[in-house]
Amino acid sequence: MPRRSSIGVVGGGASAVCLIDALARAEAEPGSITVFDASANLWRGRAYQLDTETLKVNATPDDMSVRAGDLHHFERWLETRDRVVGATIGVDDYSGARFVPRTVYGEYLEQSAYAALGDLRRQGWQVHLVGEKVTSATRMPDRVLLRTGVGRARAFDYAVLCVGGDSPKDVYGLEGAPGFVGDPYPVVDKLADVGESDSVSIIGSGLTAVDIILSLRAQGHRGRISLLSRRGVLPGVRQRPVHFELRHFTPERLKAMAAELIEFTIEDVSAVMRAEFQEAEADLDAVVGEILRVDQEDAVQRLRRQIAEVDSPQLGLRILQRAVPETGPDVWPWLREEEKVRVLRSHYRTIMSLCCPMPPGSAGVLLDLVDQGRLEIHSGLQDIRPAEAGGFEVVTADGRQLHTDRVVSAVNASEGKIPTEALPLVTSLMRGNAASRHPHGGLHLARETSRLTVNGRPDPRLYGLGNIAAGALFFTFGVPSLVDRAVDIVAAILDHTETAAAALREAVPAGV
Repeated sequence: MPRRSSIGVVGGGASAVCLIDALARAEAEPGSITVFDASANLWRGRAYQLDTETLKVNATPDDMSVRAGDLHHFERWLETRDRVVGATIGVDDYSGARFVPRTVYGEYLEQSAYAALGDLRRQGWQVHLVGEKVTSATRMPDRVLLRTGVGRARAFDYAVLCVGGDSPKDVYGLEGAPGFVGDPYPVVDKLADVGESDSVSIIGSGLTAVDIILSLRAQGHRGRISLLSRRGVLPGVRQRPVHFELRHFTPERLKAMAAELIEFTIEDVSAVMRAEFQEAEADLDAVVGEILRVDQEDAVQRLRRQIAEVDSPQLGLRILQRAVPETGPDVWPWLREEEKVRVLRSHYRTIMSLCCPMPPGSAGVLLDLVDQGRLEIHSGLQDIRPAEAGGFEVVTADGRQLHTDRVVSAVNASEGKIPTEALPLVTSLMRGNAASRHPHGGLHLARETSRLTVNGRPDPRLYGLGNIAAGALFFTFGVPSLVDRAVDIVAAILDHTETAAAALREAVPAGV
């Protein structure tokens, strides 16, 4: 190659680690890679920053490996760590599976990133880490110019946006009110001044809300905790792991179907899923029923029932939890637009509740607190406002009012899937006609390569990885999905690099 190819990576969280590891495993002509990240949580991102060990990863180690094709990479790292510290942590009392502290997984990300960067250096790559935030980007004829907040500009052959997710939303405009916590992480700091007997209301009922409850209990909190949301739906409860392989609902099978069909419908997807369930002798109708009755079943009854089903021999939910992250990004782009809208409006949050379940041990803590009268789950939340005498007044749809001392936001980030800090960067790309917003959130991307697209045309110089691809690919934030997309991006970059080099060799006369 006449010139070493250069890659600029915007963001240094878990998605960047997967990308760097994939690049280190590829057989590539050495070039240069530069990672931009101004946060204090390099490689850990917001989710896996230094914090209390009470907060657990909600998946088992074989679902958390950053190494493509090596499901046991994280497990081996854990075994080594166990020997060093002399303890095995994160074993679930209900299922016996391991759900390690998120801060420990952050250690794994850090060590994996530096190991991969070391491999790249040994292969001849130049590696640069820049502690600055990229605030704008310009698409040049053959390069991408990245500018940082301090005024520096660097040009790269390729740029990959790994901007991560956003912090919780302040839905009710409570920022600045005494007793309000807008972003609960790190909980070891943000919840430290909550009094032992304070009543605490948590806005939201997802995994972040579960984190807050577990943290309050661990620090000795004895007051009332109220979960407040519009639907009152808790994350599902993960069942005991069972080994199986998808045989029908695979990316390869769905790609073959898409090549033969004019239109790809939910009914086509259901037919393949039904074949998967039939071969596994699992009950698809039971899973469909689980999805449909979420809003009808009392939240506590659902929690109690799912804890009782941790050891269920039925594979239905396990198949769903494997199929959505593995094949969802491949199926989603082929669906008709009206069917995407139907799924997003009617079933998205329910599917996410079932496909991103909490560890059984966490569910058990919640149920214990409910039975002790210390945890209440309320749906129909309408408003929260500061009270004149201090604290907050909560109003629900049935007219009930609740006074609470503290309010903590655990509301999912905005549906736009573009974090607030990345908006200036994304806006600059859109103004330069180098990126386009997806109507379902994030940016338009090509399914096969994760290249940014404008008017359906993929750009071989610009890529997106992680939540920024949510509208285009549906499920993007699980580690297996990040790993798969990272491999696609590396392959696309290397393919384009070789194609460009071949074209240059043809254009330049021999001997020049």
